[in-house]
Amino acid sequence: MNDWQGKQVLVTGADGFIGSHLAEVLVAQGAKVRALCLYNSFNDWGWLEQSPVLSEIEIVSGDVRDPFLCKKITQNCHTVFHLAALIAIPYSYVAPNSYVETNVNGTLNMAQACLENGVQRFMHTSTSEVYGTAQYVPIDEKHPLQPQSPYSASKIGADAMAMSYYNAFEMPVCIARPFNTYGPRQSARAVIPTIITQIAQGAKEIKLGDTSPTRDFNYVADTCAGMMAIAASDNTIGQTVNIGSNYEISVQDTLELIKEIMGSDVEFITDSQRLRPKDSEVFRLWCDNTQIREMTGFEPQYDIRAGLSKTIEWFTQSDNLKRYKADIYNV
Repeated sequence: MNDWQGKQVLVTGADGFIGSHLAEVLVAQGAKVRALCLYNSFNDWGWLEQSPVLSEIEIVSGDVRDPFLCKKITQNCHTVFHLAALIAIPYSYVAPNSYVETNVNGTLNMAQACLENGVQRFMHTSTSEVYGTAQYVPIDEKHPLQPQSPYSASKIGADAMAMSYYNAFEMPVCIARPFNTYGPRQSARAVIPTIITQIAQGAKEIKLGDTSPTRDFNYVADTCAGMMAIAASDNTIGQTVNIGSNYEISVQDTLELIKEIMGSDVEFITDSQRLRPKDSEVFRLWCDNTQIREMTGFEPQYDIRAGLSKTIEWFTQSDNLKRYKADIYNV
């Protein structure tokens, strides 16, 4: 199933960073996109508000915590891309129950709705955070799972819930496990937007947490392409599949590269409130992307310099930059 033309798809979490990009790519490839945006009294559709293809997207406001809504919005869907989740790790320290309600129960509601409505493919979104600090590298899909934060624990539970519907009911489930995604529209709580927005607003010193951890950073267009490749392949049914570049870089080196591209002489200083608890920090993530390449033929298209350049170009546009509160720590 490589042709999305005319297929009815649902994207949950479509108002968010990755979800909004995914919805737009699906529209571009001819899919009929239904987008679930988190209900709010402002009737705000998040990043889709500014989408150039908004008129081609069917917007539904709601919440995956409600099983009745989930059953309604999955009707007549061929493929469901389930991205809706709470993802901020620091906030999971102070509000862990909300992560269980949205990430675990929300996934249960979506899986049950897809089962009852005969959805032909349910793609659940995981995260590389479930691996915790690497016990070996690069990290393949057989790596042990380590819940080093309530967020990580909730995603491990959500992944298990999704896969249980494949094992128990033979529902066509696949799990996409992206490593660290970055790009236009990313939340300011993430390190790359934090640096870019502060440099763009003229900061001379930037407060950061630990910059020694390494990550496998992936430009958002590659993450979306990986998700669509996983959802389109019969080889991935009943499988969990990493999305990554097989390239490891430290946060410190990433920041230095941003400084170089932006021509900045900013200094980085450690801010204690940005440090994770000692046993919660994930110090090393490096993706083994062998499985997605063999199963789907997926290859990332953006190296770190190219992806950062496109990201910086977007964030430094005044209309985009003013959406960010660069001077406060965004949990």
